Amino acid sequence: MNTTTFKFPAISNEGGLSSYLDQIKKFPMLDAEEEYMLAKNWKATGNVKSAEKLVTSHLRLVAKIAMGYKGYGLPLSEMISEGNVGLMQAVKKFEPEKGFRLATYAMWWIKASIQEYILRSWSLVKIGTTTAQKKLFFNLKKIKNQIAPKSEGDLREEHVKDIANRLDVSEQEVISMNRRLSGKEQSLNAPIGEDGDEWQDWVVDQNMDQELKLAQQEEIEQRKDLLKDSIKILNDREKEILYSRKLNDNPLTLEDLSKKYKISRERIRQIENKAFEKLQKHMINAAKSKNLLPAN
Repeated sequence: MNTTTFKFPAISNEGGLSSYLDQIKKFPMLDAEEEYMLAKNWKATGNVKSAEKLVTSHLRLVAKIAMGYKGYGLPLSEMISEGNVGLMQAVKKFEPEKGFRLATYAMWWIKASIQEYILRSWSLVKIGTTTAQKKLFFNLKKIKNQIAPKSEGDLREEHVKDIANRLDVSEQEVISMNRRLSGKEQSLNAPIGEDGDEWQDWVVDQNMDQELKLAQQEEIEQRKDLLKDSIKILNDREKEILYSRKLNDNPLTLEDLSKKYKISRERIRQIENKAFEKLQKHMINAAKSKNLLPAN
């Protein structure tokens, strides 16, 4: 999609982010039938007006998702811009005949674009080079909110161990990443313009909350179905170890499983990683075949 063929609000220096958020609130939401007809028209005829309506009706979704990444110390305006690029790619590739809403499909593209921007902006020297370290980078905040929602500064020792165990990284990596990311959190009371608006004034947009919740619920249900189908490719031992380590509310330690199966902790780790890779690969392929993930 050529972004120069139609116009939608941009975040400019004049008025800034506050003005942009006010502008995108004015675009109407689309019901399922209208969205379907616009997507069909865009796909069949290349009608730019149809694509424009599809994009502008989802700009609030991009902004809402981008706000979830505000703890990485990068300009929200830039993350929204990157997310908008992902949204336009989603509109370009969206197939309405698949039977699900654009918001569900677009969320993958929006998140991918924003995360790629964050990774480009934070050098690999800062965030680490391994997959596990990148997983730590993007999941530390969420896990902290689950196990220690009111903690500030350094994490308690038991929390550090818990996070390291969940994400398969060293305790020192958890401590280091937490110190890099803490202090970059932006208060919901921080101003977003000269008119006195605060982040929380916009975050509580009930219409946007409802749209995002519905899209997230659809995504959760789809992931559950994919997991249920994909888990069948694992043997019994792989299933039990993977469930015990990654899919349990109270995951077992490597030591616990080592004693149970009478093999080394390293062997348990190898089985866990192999099972997870097999499951992940199968789920990604299944998701792409069902058009639930962007196909590169």
